[in-house]
Amino acid sequence: MSSTASPVDATGVPAAAGVAATPSGRRPRRPRRGSAALRRAVSPLVLLALWQLASATGVLPEDKLAPPLQIFEAMAEEWRKGTLQDATAISLQRVAIGFVLGAAIALALAAVAGLSRIGDDAIDPPMQMLRTVPHFGLLPLLVLWLGIDESPKIALIALGVAFPLYVNTVAGIRGVDPKMIDAARALRLSWTERIRHVVAPGALPSALVGLRLSLGVAWLSLIVAEQINATSGIGYLVSDAASFGRTDVVVGGLVVYSLLGLATDSLVRSIERKALAWRHG
Repeated sequence: MSSTASPVDATGVPAAAGVAATPSGRRPRRPRRGSAALRRAVSPLVLLALWQLASATGVLPEDKLAPPLQIFEAMAEEWRKGTLQDATAISLQRVAIGFVLGAAIALALAAVAGLSRIGDDAIDPPMQMLRTVPHFGLLPLLVLWLGIDESPKIALIALGVAFPLYVNTVAGIRGVDPKMIDAARALRLSWTERIRHVVAPGALPSALVGLRLSLGVAWLSLIVAEQINATSGIGYLVSDAASFGRTDVVVGGLVVYSLLGLATDSLVRSIERKALAWRHG
């Protein structure tokens, strides 16, 4: 009676089950992150080259949209003058304050609504009603209530942050497997221990999704807020350049907005990979 031999690699060690062996006996290599990043950078670089070519040939008039090289030179000049650094620092400060305020309110309300039936009945209905109101439309009221200084800008950002984070966090809390809760009770875990070891890890993936959405809305809210009664920040830099027809600075400011948003999103994704490493175990 013959038996089937296990596949053996080049070192004489049997190959792991479920892993296909290559003709050379080696396991296939995983694609490197660097090569993937290079592949993803090809299409944006091609678009920039076509944009520059269209401007150089006159297909795209420079008074309507400045070419990429001119935008880079204009923003480099703003950097040398120190204007860009100051504007970026002020915009980051506004987003940070508004985000912290909105996230604190959202997480507190989500915890009450998600963990308590009475809290859900009291908090969730008005939150669901308010989140359907376009928060950009509240800006005139915020100006009337809070004045024209920093307060309405920060309040607008906080409103934009609060609702996506609240909705996703509540959904994460309610989506925790009831069997896990029953198992925690069977192990005689206290209420605080159940929240720490069962509810919080179960709700974390949804909360992090809400965090990413909230950061995106925070930057959108900042763009709108800085267009009204602003005397500093990237929005003021863009508005001032638009009044003089400087499309290079206008587009450069929008690029700075997008890069800041991309940086914050990448930061949250990095936190997500580390915080949810247990899901890939």
